[in-house]
Amino acid sequence: MASLPTGSRIAVATELGESKSITAITNAAEAVCTATGHGLVVGDIIVLKSGWDRLDNRVLRVKAVTAPDGFTLEGRAADTSNTSLFPAGGGIGSFQKVLTWVDVLKVLANNTSGGDPKKVAYRYLESESEQEINDGFSAVSRTLEIDSDSIETQGYQAVAKLSEIGADTVQRITMKKGAVSFLACTLAMNEEVLMQDGQLNRVRVDISGKTKSTRYAKDVAIV
Repeated sequence: MASLPTGSRIAVATELGESKSITAITNAAEAVCTATGHGLVVGDIIVLKSGWDRLDNRVLRVKAVTAPDGFTLEGRAADTSNTSLFPAGGGIGSFQKVLTWVDVLKVLANNTSGGDPKKVAYRYLESESEQEINDGFSAVSRTLEIDSDSIETQGYQAVAKLSEIGADTVQRITMKKGAVSFLACTLAMNEEVLMQDGQLNRVRVDISGKTKSTRYAKDVAIV
């Protein structure tokens, strides 16, 4: 069923856990990772660093935990079964667990750009017809507009601090019907107030994504 932005909630990660090494990742429909003493539980959100470019900087959810040191990543974004894209043994890296979320309230707009296929056009000398091939994807960028009078709220202050120190973070968007998306990113907040007749005063936050966002149909792990 179709959904609307009304009722959506936005949060940012204000604290990430220590980086822990991943010593193996399997090729599977939902990849299984090995990390000694990982300390994860089902439903945890992690930021993954991987030798596989398509997994590097992805935000993923833990679907299952297996003793003593294994955990399974959830969803299509964790499908590493194609060994042409995910060469066996090449995915090791590390992860950080999201420890703390802070809701950002009084959001007036959340606009997204980027993520589009980049194309290269070419034509062989002997041909009159031009062709195109895909050449990756453009960077994901988002812009938040926040009520400038929310300056004392915890979310406003969290965004301002993340911007000031240039820290890596994760943006979480939870839709009214329960779908959720995550984007590893950095934030840059412009606290100069935008004033326009007939609109609320606002400030703008630029969000620079590190890779594609990850979307799940529900805000809890599906096991």
